Amino acid sequence: MSENKSYVMWNNKGGVGKSTITFHIASVYAELNPDKDIIVVDMCPQANSSSMLMGGGKDSEKKLQDLISKEEPQSIVGYLTEATLLGDADINKYITKLSTVNSNLSENIYLIAGDGNLELIAPLLSERADATPLSVRDDPWVKIHSIVRNLTKKKLNEGRDCVYFIDTNPSFSIYTQIAIVGGSSLLVPINADDSSIFAITGLFNLIWGTSVEHPVYGKYTFASKAKAHKLPLPKITYLLGNRFTQKKGAAHAFKALSNEALNKMYDEFIKNPDKFEATDHQIHNIADFEASYSIELRDFNSAGVVAANQGLPLSKMDKHTYEVYGEVIQVAKEQRELCKSTIEELVQKL
Repeated sequence: MSENKSYVMWNNKGGVGKSTITFHIASVYAELNPDKDIIVVDMCPQANSSSMLMGGGKDSEKKLQDLISKEEPQSIVGYLTEATLLGDADINKYITKLSTVNSNLSENIYLIAGDGNLELIAPLLSERADATPLSVRDDPWVKIHSIVRNLTKKKLNEGRDCVYFIDTNPSFSIYTQIAIVGGSSLLVPINADDSSIFAITGLFNLIWGTSVEHPVYGKYTFASKAKAHKLPLPKITYLLGNRFTQKKGAAHAFKALSNEALNKMYDEFIKNPDKFEATDHQIHNIADFEASYSIELRDFNSAGVVAANQGLPLSKMDKHTYEVYGEVIQVAKEQRELCKSTIEELVQKL
């Protein structure tokens, strides 16, 4: 039995499709790998991926509220709280088998639900992380930041590997730091806009630090502390070009912007290849880099709207029209099939 895999979806820019992509990748991965247990850890207070996975719409909001309003929340907040207090937590107390609440999903996909109270416990987590060590063997900062990393080493069923997908918030709050440390592989979604390009620089600075450390604030950053505590960080696995565009002719603009994003990523690769997951292919130029590390996802458009609202994987979308909040939405078969094949190709690479 091999080690578990863990993928964290993060970009320090909102609206790039982290939750939607997490929903699609995780649900398809479960379908294509019935011999594995797939666990989504929702580390975002908005809990959008949780809502999609639980069936979408108002019903999912009620189901989610039922989980997080328990005396001991059946959510990521409950898990983080127990792990902080006891040093570890029982995954079975906080996990939801998604097929019991969303019949569209496979039997082997599970969720540790997102929870808005992440914002409320963030100061407490920070306080614990910055506590004075009790001995030379005590390292509170590493203990707190490793909670999800330790979670992703756990298995649900004997003899079955687990694959974890961690959804995140664009902020760099402590719970986002915990989420990032939890993944061994980093998936970076971008949109076709200039701010996504600038966010790439921020992503590297926040996780790995700036080339020149600030003389006053430098030692307080996550990057400097992670380095000082020798905390393992994820490797960039893929840059996901999420071509979520709404204007005609935007494909050309997307390509130009995604090329600029690739240039920035390639520059980082040249300077620090150890930040990227190793590949079997030789990287001699930016074309080689693009072939190894860049994947362009298709427009989700109406298919994405339906999927998010009804918790419906692309593989289960077999109708031409769907009703969403009283509106009839058409989803062309060609579009469904192209989106489905693109996600399946990405999953197969993972």
